[in-house]
Amino acid sequence: MDSLVDVLARLGGSAYAAQLLQLTTERKLRAAVRRGELERVARGHYALPSLGPHRLAALAYDGVASHLSAAELLGLPLLKAPDKPHVTVPVTRRSRRGRPAVLHWAPVMPDERYARITTMLRTVLDCSRILPFGEALAVADAALRTGHVSASELEAAVVSMRGVGRPLAARVAAAATPLAESFLESMLRSLLIDAGMTGLEPQVVVQDGGFVARVDLGHRALQIAIEAEGYAFHGSAADFAADCRRYDDLVAAGWLVLRFTYQQVISDPVWVVDRVMAAMSLRTGGLALGGADTGHPERPSWAA
Repeated sequence: MDSLVDVLARLGGSAYAAQLLQLTTERKLRAAVRRGELERVARGHYALPSLGPHRLAALAYDGVASHLSAAELLGLPLLKAPDKPHVTVPVTRRSRRGRPAVLHWAPVMPDERYARITTMLRTVLDCSRILPFGEALAVADAALRTGHVSASELEAAVVSMRGVGRPLAARVAAAATPLAESFLESMLRSLLIDAGMTGLEPQVVVQDGGFVARVDLGHRALQIAIEAEGYAFHGSAADFAADCRRYDDLVAAGWLVLRFTYQQVISDPVWVVDRVMAAMSLRTGGLALGGADTGHPERPSWAA
C-alpha cells in the first residue's frame, strides 16, 4: 500500500480526512501527523508540509495565496519576503481564527481556487495596491518579462479596478516594461521616475564604430548611461578586464557613465537621484529638465 505521503502527493498535496480514511485508519493518520509527515491545516483537512507556509495558509483558511505570497510563489522579485502569508478569501467568508496570516477579502475565481493561488496578472495588481511604487514596479516589470502578462492586459485590468490602491496600480502599469532585466534596475528606474526625470530608456544600445554595448538606462540625447550594479562579482581577471574595457569604450564614445550598487539604490536613494541630476545638469549646462511634477508622470516612451 502506498504511504499517506504518496497518496497526498498524487492528490496535489492535500486531502480531506474522508478521502484518506478510505485508504488508512484514523490511528495511522494521527501517527503520520505526529511524525510530521502530514500537517492538519484545518478541521478534517490534511496537507504535506512541503507545500510551504503560503499554500498551507491558503488551505487553512480555504482561500488562495495572494499579494506578496503569490508573488514569491510565482518567482516575482520582492525587496524582502513577507513576514506572514497573504491569503485572499471570498467576500462572503467570515473571519476565523487560525495560523498567522494577512487576510484579504475579495472575489476568488474558480481557477484561482483550484490552484490555490491568484493569477500572475491579479498578483501584479494586488501588489500594486499595497507596495511602494518601486517595489510594485519591480513586480510588474518581472511579470511582463515572463511573457505571461502583456502591457495591454495590465492596462485593461487597471481600468476595471476598483477600491484602495487603484491610482498607484495605474501608475505602475503606465511605467512597467518587459525590458527591465532585474529587480535592482526596476528600483533604480523608479527613483528617477519619482524625481520627474524624462528621456531615460531601459536597455539602450550604444554603437560607436565596431563597439556595441547595451546599458541598463540611457539618455540618448544627453549620452548618459546609468548602470545598476548587483552583487555579482567578476569571476576572473578576464571578466574584470572586459568590464573595464566596456566602460572605457562607452566613455571614449562620448557617454557619461554612472554606476550604482544595490546598497546605494536601496539605502541611499536621495544621493543616487542627486548624482543623476548633477550629471544631467552637467550635460545641459545647468538648464532645468522637465518633469518636476512627480505625482502623475507622463507615460514613458518605453512603456508604449
